[in-house]
Amino acid sequence: MAHFRPKYITFDCYGTLTNFQMAEAARDLYGEQLSEPHMLEFIRNFAAYRLDEIMGDWKPYNEVVHNSLERACKRNGIIFREEAARMVYERVPSWGPHPDVPAGLAKVAKEIPLVILSNAMNAQIMSNVEKLGAPFHAVYTAEQANAYKPRFQAFEYMFDMLGCGPEDILHCSSSFRYDLMSAHDLGIKNKVWVNRGHEPANPYYGYVEIPGISDLPAVVGL
Repeated sequence: MAHFRPKYITFDCYGTLTNFQMAEAARDLYGEQLSEPHMLEFIRNFAAYRLDEIMGDWKPYNEVVHNSLERACKRNGIIFREEAARMVYERVPSWGPHPDVPAGLAKVAKEIPLVILSNAMNAQIMSNVEKLGAPFHAVYTAEQANAYKPRFQAFEYMFDMLGCGPEDILHCSSSFRYDLMSAHDLGIKNKVWVNRGHEPANPYYGYVEIPGISDLPAVVGL
């Protein structure tokens, strides 16, 4: 892949570039009510319900957070309060990047246009993007695509907007379930998995593994 110079490098945002802090929010809300094993189970449930919530027709992300938190509370015997879900949703724009992100992105951005495809609302995303420390050619959201990843519709919207095909991009994500499995199925041969430690490796899907974005320039020969 070092000889492959894509037209665009496309990124997942939350988790890959931005430090995704849903687990921390859950701990702040329920850490005093749950033992550590039960807290870890709650965090797993909350994550699983978020994925389940986005698999159908598009809905606003505040509803995704509300519904998934309510379902996790029900499963774990915790009283759900709407203001808790609102608090979690309203935290999202305050999240900043992983430490390795700004310098790595800035180096690549000098040579290759960068694009974000994010499971975000339009009103949320730019606050997070501005903290990443590099210019982006385009930022596309689930709200614009009317679909969340891993649905193909989100990726197809990005292709249409960029006027390119799967062969033209390098897609970079820390998640197989949200990004890299769909990218594989859509024919995106050039993929980078940023191993943030929240999913196990899955070599079947064909990718270059890096521990952080500071290693991305070397992948494309920079």
